[in-house]
Amino acid sequence: MLTIHHLNNSRSQRLLWLLEELNVEYKLEKYQRDAKTGLAPVELKAVHPLGRSPVLTTENVSLAESGAIVEYVVRHYGNGAFAVPEEESSYQQYLFWLHFAEGSLMPPRVAMLVFSKAKQKVPALLRPLAKKILDGIMDAYYKPNLIQSLKFTESHLQNHAWFAGTEPTGADVQMLFPLETLVAMGQADDYPAIKAWVKKIHDRPAYQRALEKGGEYHYA
Repeated sequence: MLTIHHLNNSRSQRLLWLLEELNVEYKLEKYQRDAKTGLAPVELKAVHPLGRSPVLTTENVSLAESGAIVEYVVRHYGNGAFAVPEEESSYQQYLFWLHFAEGSLMPPRVAMLVFSKAKQKVPALLRPLAKKILDGIMDAYYKPNLIQSLKFTESHLQNHAWFAGTEPTGADVQMLFPLETLVAMGQADDYPAIKAWVKKIHDRPAYQRALEKGGEYHYA
């Protein structure tokens, strides 16, 4: 049986959605973030050396990284649903968005979040200088790249129901976390197509079942 090692408020929630869509039987092991650091607990290192979530385990497999888990699950348990598109242009879109989610979209989002938190931890006397430096870095690099990526994503969703083809695929699973966090944090007002796509997924019965099983999730 598959086991998903699930960390609260993390990327692993989207994998629960996938498993519920596929009606796959699985075991759920839950972990809570450290209340002070917000990081994963040390217990996860017993599951995978990186000590992060999500991790999928079976009798023979211990697999980390959301994209790798998505591909493994769809290949072995998909039964035609959430499958890799066969049509060439849809297949190219599938490959692109599957890797774009973590390769291009998430890094600037994470960097901006880290920088925002860092400004609050600097001693008060140094805070104005730190703010100027960190804001300068964000404005020069991370923010423009993020806006460009979001505009590109918005443009795609204005003309497509899903990221690759006419049905949801693993590309949609991968894109869910960065986009639903964007919406939940009130940063998607300029991106109505993204907001509509996230709502469409959140309204699906399988997503609602995944929420019930996964527990509290700040981005739903």
